[in-house]
Amino acid sequence: MEMLASNPILFAVLVLAVLGLAGAAILVLAAKFMAVYEDPRIAQVNDCLAGANCGGCGYAGCADYAKAIVADGAPTFKCAPGGDKTADAINRIMGQEEGDRPSLKACVVCAGGENCGKKFDYQGIATCAAAAGLAGGPSACAFGCLGLGDCTRACKFDAIHVIKGVAVVDRPACTGCTACMSVCPRSIIKMKPVAGQPAVKCSNTERGAAVLKACKVGCIGCGICEKNCPNGAVFVKNNVALIDYTKCNGCGICVQKCPKKAIHWIEGKPAPINAPVPQPQVL
Repeated sequence: MEMLASNPILFAVLVLAVLGLAGAAILVLAAKFMAVYEDPRIAQVNDCLAGANCGGCGYAGCADYAKAIVADGAPTFKCAPGGDKTADAINRIMGQEEGDRPSLKACVVCAGGENCGKKFDYQGIATCAAAAGLAGGPSACAFGCLGLGDCTRACKFDAIHVIKGVAVVDRPACTGCTACMSVCPRSIIKMKPVAGQPAVKCSNTERGAAVLKACKVGCIGCGICEKNCPNGAVFVKNNVALIDYTKCNGCGICVQKCPKKAIHWIEGKPAPINAPVPQPQVL
């Protein structure tokens, strides 16, 4: 003690050492008793993701998406850059079926484009929103695709393009994010089940004579599809055919019978008439 009292430098060093040890002990105890548990699967899922932090999944980045998958049960297929391989890897970590995929993807309910007449030549801002604001747009059909690509610009996955004047969805590339649907001023982009089933590619609710004047391939509400569907899955409402996918088994009779070819195959092939109706899981 006399030595410490006579040597203030040594005394200061010892005091600092004691304080350092005490502080370290406090930090160790705090880390032990105040630790926040994090599920190790979050890091594993994050490692599976593409790391692009593109936000296309609807989350702020890959880390947030990984946390949402593990903590909140978010869908595992939203990483478009990673594709099916990433979804399968995540499903294995989560103990889910590897076939887990989005059950709905975008479908443009219009086949007009070059088949549709024009009211006038549009020379304004090259966006669908701007064109729609000018006398309802240049298209002779007030319900059809304007073809100026607002949906194409909104899609982060290059899954929708304007072809021959009408937007067309690349279904394998579509992630079902609904970005294209949100920006369409005509609201003609809908979400359709992923299945071998047809779709009515027309949204015009005018009577047949008016539709014929506006578009070569528009639905005229003749009801032939409704009369021939063996499952009662097709019906005409407000002068346009609609399909109830809870009843449709994908037999394709409506596609064959439609005189205006307004019903198209979007993916897959016709099934036998007596095939069971698929029951896709709705997002």
